[in-house]
Amino acid sequence: MSLTTYRRKRNFRKTAEPAPDKSPSPVKNGAPRFVIQKHDASRLHYDLRLELGGAYKSWAVPKGLPYTKGEKHLAVHVEDHPLAYGNFEGTIPQGEYGGGTVMLWDRGTFQPLTNTPAKDLKNGKLHFVLHGEKLKGEWYLVRLRDENQWLVIKGDTDMKPLSARKDDTSVLSGKSMRQIAGGAASPKKAAPAKKRTSAAAAPRKEKSAIHPMPSFVEPMKAKLAAAPPPGHWFYEIKFDGWRALALKGGSSVQLYSRNNKDFSEKFPEIVEAVAAVPADDAILDGEIVAIDGTGRSSFQLLQAYDIGSERPPILYYVFDILQLNGRDLTTLPLAERKAILEKLLKKEKGALKYSTTLGHDGTKLLEKARELDIEGLIGKRPDSIYEVGSRSGAWIKLKIHQEQEFIIGGYTDPEGARHSFGSLIVGYYAGSKLMAAGRVGTGFDHALLRDLHARFQKVASDKCPFANLPASEKGKWGQGITLSEMKRCHWLKPKLVCQVKFSEWTRDGRLRQPVFLGLRPDKKPAEVVRETPV
Repeated sequence: MSLTTYRRKRNFRKTAEPAPDKSPSPVKNGAPRFVIQKHDASRLHYDLRLELGGAYKSWAVPKGLPYTKGEKHLAVHVEDHPLAYGNFEGTIPQGEYGGGTVMLWDRGTFQPLTNTPAKDLKNGKLHFVLHGEKLKGEWYLVRLRDENQWLVIKGDTDMKPLSARKDDTSVLSGKSMRQIAGGAASPKKAAPAKKRTSAAAAPRKEKSAIHPMPSFVEPMKAKLAAAPPPGHWFYEIKFDGWRALALKGGSSVQLYSRNNKDFSEKFPEIVEAVAAVPADDAILDGEIVAIDGTGRSSFQLLQAYDIGSERPPILYYVFDILQLNGRDLTTLPLAERKAILEKLLKKEKGALKYSTTLGHDGTKLLEKARELDIEGLIGKRPDSIYEVGSRSGAWIKLKIHQEQEFIIGGYTDPEGARHSFGSLIVGYYAGSKLMAAGRVGTGFDHALLRDLHARFQKVASDKCPFANLPASEKGKWGQGITLSEMKRCHWLKPKLVCQVKFSEWTRDGRLRQPVFLGLRPDKKPAEVVRETPV
């Protein structure tokens, strides 16, 4: 971005913000400068500005910079600001861009920890030290898939959180936000903040030593069922997404897949929403979903979001709670855990949603799910405890469509106008043997073909991983792959798990009409077996 964008967004006859032509010269000797401005516009936030290339590179940080080592906060990259903005404090008129009160919250110098900060920033990661009047220490800026979406991450060691009074005191005038907005004279001593303090002030009082981060636990699993069982069951929507555990300790949040992969940087909007949950510590269990135009979860849209080709709304539907404020809840009956969770999330905001119980009549609910064309239902015994890592049968899944996870073990060459590859060869484990289940040749767009092909190069193998593909005694080849095709197949190590929708299994164990839905980074290859309803 350039100062042209900054100028275009402002009417300098109406706002006291400095025009670009009034900016002082960049620093030639010594360390470059930084400022942080507290900005009460449509939403209270903090603006981080780092001097690079003769201007301030700028990010809007809703929660302010994190204080705890490893803690991540969302940062939105905005237009460059002139260096004169480093002295700006006052009120931007309502109706103008950024209308609201601006405090010069901190200032000082910043030290890039490489000799090429501009190049590092362009490549999406900058490591730096701040030497400010309030902030001192190391931080990182890391870009996400969207070029304007970044994370600011605390490095080195924890920093002591600021008091509410210091958080609401200008380093330029000594005024509070209320005094700046009202035009009050500078006080001899900064008055303590009253009601209007930073949205991040409360979480910053937390210390990780007081509220440690909970440990990851393997989620409880559901068994595939052919029909609703007799007896009293709770039923919930079966979301078409990625299972995830959210761990909250103080103001820090970590988001993990069911197989313990870190999802925190993938979904900063979920991390931010969980951080606002009113709890000292918690473990939440739920499903990350992408929402289509009809309001339903779409696994294919989630795949498109993951590779950066789509930006659908992302939600985290929470259906269980394992820990709250230091108390282990796994031995409580499900009905009690759901009541605790519903009360905790009664003021849910942003990407965080409570997954409610639909009722007890599984047959009628399954018919309704079929009418609405959703993936299916999850049934749970109301008296069941949370069995960590278990698939005991106390939870069941009822599917409307035939689909399950498969391992990608190879691919064929493209034909016609197709690029990258033709079809995938997928399979599942039967004991220790990987069994091929057929080829999947539909469900891909151009971006997905390129993304998958790039991933395949990292797990390429010279050996066929499937136990049932070599020629039989009669010289026939199984799973719809001919001898000539077999010689041209490209084999992969069994590392990648995907989701496939299909119409049925054939008598010889092949998938009929399979469609690729997306990769499953939340599943371990060793867990992928042929699902059989009970």
